[in-house]
Amino acid sequence: MTTDALTPETRTIIVTGGASGVGKALVGRLLDAGHTVVTCDIDEAGLKDLAAAHAGRPLETHVRDVASHEDCDAFMDDVIAAHPEVDGLVNNAGLYLGQPVWEYDDATIERVIAVNVKGPVWLSRRFAGHLLPEKRRGAIVNLASVAGEVGSSDALYGTVKAGVIGLTKSNAMNFAPYIRVNVVSPGLIVDTAIADRIPDYRYAEYKRQEQLDGDIRPEYVADVCVYLLSDASRTLTGALLRSDNGCYPR
Repeated sequence: MTTDALTPETRTIIVTGGASGVGKALVGRLLDAGHTVVTCDIDEAGLKDLAAAHAGRPLETHVRDVASHEDCDAFMDDVIAAHPEVDGLVNNAGLYLGQPVWEYDDATIERVIAVNVKGPVWLSRRFAGHLLPEKRRGAIVNLASVAGEVGSSDALYGTVKAGVIGLTKSNAMNFAPYIRVNVVSPGLIVDTAIADRIPDYRYAEYKRQEQLDGDIRPEYVADVCVYLLSDASRTLTGALLRSDNGCYPR
């Protein structure tokens, strides 16, 4: 059956990395909007806290590692079995270590690539494989970073986030006309693990470049994701929306 409209009453949305940061804020925003949310994270304690904070609401949590192909497939198997109506996916889980490329060992390189790029590839493929045969409409939102556009002191992070932007544009073409695929490119988000790892000189540079006053908070980035999941953005696909206070005009 073809679904021509995605209404708040029928939305079920996957959010990866929901235990903290933007993912945690997004889970709350989506629940407030009346959606059912299924989230995964490697942080079991964080997921327990999240579930307790939203007790009685339509939230389902799974301890999964998006760097693992096996975990991604098992997670999607569970989601599709329990929620065949699922029509939204947010690839939010990410890994930033804040170090130059020469400090990486091969195993860590592979993990950063797996978390930030391979996981979204595997999950997007399964999500599209569920919706497209039935010509069902849906939306995918990927989380990139200004680092993917202008580079980063962590060269590997800049590389993988550029890859997320490329994946978004390619999947927007591949999944059209039924699944819209867009990407959010945040600047320096306060109160996150990534912000805590950014070198002081880079932190100061971000703040100096921002054209708008005030901090970029996780819930503000979550609001952009909610917009891209909604019918209000029905004409957008393959688009990059910056949530960066005007940092690095480009």
